[in-house]
Amino acid sequence: MELISPMVIIILGCLALFLLLQRKNLRRPPCIKGWIPWIGVGFEFGKAPLEFIEKARIKYGPIFTVLAMGNRMTFVTEEEGINVFLKSKKVDFEQAVQNLVYRTASIPKNVFLALHEKLYVMLKGKMGTVNLHQFAGQLTEELHEQLESLGTHGTMDLNNLVRHLLYPVTVNILFNKSLFPTNKKKIKEFHQHFQAYDEDFEYGSQLPESLLRNWSKSKKWLLELLEKSIPDIKACTSAKDNSMTLLQATLDIVETVTSKENSPSYGLLLLWASLSNAVPVAFWTLAYVLSHPDVYKAIMEGISSVFGTAGKHKIKVSEDDLEKLLLIKWCVLETIRLRAPGVITRKVVEPVEILNYIIPPGDLLMLSPFWLHRNPKYFPEPELFKPERWEKANLEKHCFLDCFMAFGGGKFQCPGRPVAVAQACNLSTLGGRGGWITKSRDRDHPGEHGKTLFLLKIQKIRWAWWHVPVIPATREAEAGELPEPRRWRLQ
Repeated sequence: MELISPMVIIILGCLALFLLLQRKNLRRPPCIKGWIPWIGVGFEFGKAPLEFIEKARIKYGPIFTVLAMGNRMTFVTEEEGINVFLKSKKVDFEQAVQNLVYRTASIPKNVFLALHEKLYVMLKGKMGTVNLHQFAGQLTEELHEQLESLGTHGTMDLNNLVRHLLYPVTVNILFNKSLFPTNKKKIKEFHQHFQAYDEDFEYGSQLPESLLRNWSKSKKWLLELLEKSIPDIKACTSAKDNSMTLLQATLDIVETVTSKENSPSYGLLLLWASLSNAVPVAFWTLAYVLSHPDVYKAIMEGISSVFGTAGKHKIKVSEDDLEKLLLIKWCVLETIRLRAPGVITRKVVEPVEILNYIIPPGDLLMLSPFWLHRNPKYFPEPELFKPERWEKANLEKHCFLDCFMAFGGGKFQCPGRPVAVAQACNLSTLGGRGGWITKSRDRDHPGEHGKTLFLLKIQKIRWAWWHVPVIPATREAEAGELPEPRRWRLQ
């Protein structure tokens, strides 16, 4: 009996613990696990993540968990879950992204946590709406320079055109002119390595570099480029007001708080954050505008009313000018709505209750702006490109439409959103003036296809068979009459 009693107690204790755990699990959201340990449904999820999320929502309801690649990702799709995602102190942005930052930019966890908030405050201040005027003049000058380098006529894939324009413009403004190469061979090399790094960024954030040789090679090339360029970048001063560029201010904080060894890594992170979103936003804005002749015509008429008819003289696009061209800003925001990031994330640090479910610590809480922006409850006729819906937004006070989440939310919204919108607005204004950028008459050469949808940023170019001629002002362009290409598809 003396031996039986302890055994009975142990068995009863284990049974009680099992029942307690089962009870806790009953309060967890439905979980899509798959049958392969650790990998879970990673392969199925990776093939078409956005479609997977929507199918899971329809099948399991407004909250569900996906087990993939060792991560428990709990998706929320309704207001209560969204409010927790944005406002709860039991979820954390920094802890959610620290592993991603380490894998993609080689920034250790302790360094990232020590610097993140300081850098965010600086970036938000320098790129905020109050200081946007400081970028306006240089942005116009840089765009003029790149547009003129194209020549007076020709045909170019729209994706390549936008990269050709915005890569040097963005780098010269935010970093320094000494970073971006000037000869064709070096420019081509920069494009190749950055595109390779950008296109496989998501895989690089999850998989060992040994499995991604080309991506790892491009990452190393970019880090070496930054390491070589940083001394010259730090030595440069503004001829106008002695102010620091965005990269200079970043390096100042990084080297003050930690050491200069981390400078190339933060330079790489800033380079990716600035270029990887600037190109898709501008591309899709131009693509949507060019595919809607009525919108294009209205924009052209607006540009002519503000700047006059096209001529040889250069124009400068100020904030006041853009305020008179609200349709362009509406088009940019509507484009961002339709091509929003697939997911944004937070890490659960304490048990949190959502819709009577308990989300355990360690889960990644996920929100999909892409699908939120397609909810007819918030955006009527969500699949349509309707710039006029933004007339209801109070843009003068920098307030977007309800449930517009393309720039994230909560404490750490995207600090570069004013500059990103301004870039696309300026390119649309200068590129559209006088018909510099219109649809091509060439009906036989589809542009290149984009790659897989990327969850962490503005949606990539998936189907866009476009060629864009660079032509001088014509009556046809000013009238908004657009020759239709034979094959194109926008999703």
